[in-house]
Amino acid sequence: MQDLNRRDFVKTTAALVGAAALPTLSSAALANNPTAGAKELRILQVGAGGIAGMDRGRLVRHPKVKFTGFVDVDANTRKKIGGQFPDAFVEKDYRVAFADHLDKFDAVNVCTPDHTHAAPMLLALKNDKHVYGQKPLVQQLEELVMLDNAIKAKPHLATQTGNQRMNAAGRRIAVDILERDLLGQAIEAWVWTGTRQGTHTGEPLPDEATAPEHLDWDLWLGPAKKQPYRNGIAPGRWRRWWEFGTGGCGDWGVHLLDIIMYAYPELTSPVAVQNNCPRKPDFLHSTYCQSTLTYEVNSPRFKRGIFPVHYNDVGITPSLRAIGIDKPDGKVDKNSTSVICEGGTLLLSAGGNLEIWVKGKKVDPKELGANMDPGPADHWNSWVDQALGVKDHLKVWTPWDVGIRITEGAILPGKAAMFPGKELLWDRKKLVFSNSQEATDKIVRRNYRDGFAPPKVGLAT
Repeated sequence: MQDLNRRDFVKTTAALVGAAALPTLSSAALANNPTAGAKELRILQVGAGGIAGMDRGRLVRHPKVKFTGFVDVDANTRKKIGGQFPDAFVEKDYRVAFADHLDKFDAVNVCTPDHTHAAPMLLALKNDKHVYGQKPLVQQLEELVMLDNAIKAKPHLATQTGNQRMNAAGRRIAVDILERDLLGQAIEAWVWTGTRQGTHTGEPLPDEATAPEHLDWDLWLGPAKKQPYRNGIAPGRWRRWWEFGTGGCGDWGVHLLDIIMYAYPELTSPVAVQNNCPRKPDFLHSTYCQSTLTYEVNSPRFKRGIFPVHYNDVGITPSLRAIGIDKPDGKVDKNSTSVICEGGTLLLSAGGNLEIWVKGKKVDPKELGANMDPGPADHWNSWVDQALGVKDHLKVWTPWDVGIRITEGAILPGKAAMFPGKELLWDRKKLVFSNSQEATDKIVRRNYRDGFAPPKVGLAT
């Protein structure tokens, strides 16, 4: 890859580079895992600060993992990580990492802000690299389809979503209870997060400022439109911003909607979403969101032909008595999932604290016949082992076929906040809101800046 002109690479889109400059493997080669039986898994980490430290610290414990490259737009982070991994290459632009170092890594761990997830993840898949993507997988609804097409085109690659909370035994026991219908037919779900990633008061737009010298602001913006730096965006509070984050529901969705999507594969994609928030977002996401995602189902596992998932932020809970939970003090974890079934109610905290309520009484899950010993789980090592072709690897709990469905439920409420109180009829296959051309135009996709568009992998969107 050293014969590829670096300047030309950066000026072209990732899609064009992926198609024109990177090697194309034969169909026979693509049918096999490219790293099966390898002595080590060489990882490129895109975004080396913040939560990336957690992923890096856990992945590096695997005896066959080696970090061979890092990308970060912050010079201070690059200097720090370069000192910790002196043998690894360090770049500030992921496109340059792919252009100049493609043969030095087998897998990619993407830990950047939400708006910059899709492009490096898809570029990795296009070039037959295994991918671990932090949550939520994408920021734009169109990108859900991009990822879905990509994993169907690259089934031999190991994917993982940043959902380490599935290591908790209580979460896996909850999946077992729901998966085996131990509480009977499912009626509805209530989900809430206590986070406040946005505003409901109409905060003033921060003044323009000079970006810190160590931060490459243009690269941090990536696919977003060119705009001035403002205090309160990078590095700390970008999740609140409409263009860069996914709000409170997007932030926590993977840790709250996961058990529902695992237990009920019938929930393929919502047909409608409504967010009854007090005000639509401006430059910040809305808070005090009370949303409903409606799924159509045709299965005896469900009481009705629809299954609603009510998803709220700022810790807005339902009436506990109304969903079959008798707690006089009303105390529940601020980040929780509750599934109401014909035979009782399941209540689960993000940390894995599991409660079962039947006829208003708390009961031991053992009484239902639940498997209280779900066995070991290792969020990070299971992905590595799958990438290396280990036959008896532990289950990878949130590969992208599930992660995409979770992400869709996580980001739809924040998008629907742009139309408070309006039920939007969603068709993911066509990428349209069938009852609102305005919503289709405004909240399905972004206009990517030149050079930062995600490459197409598999079917065109």
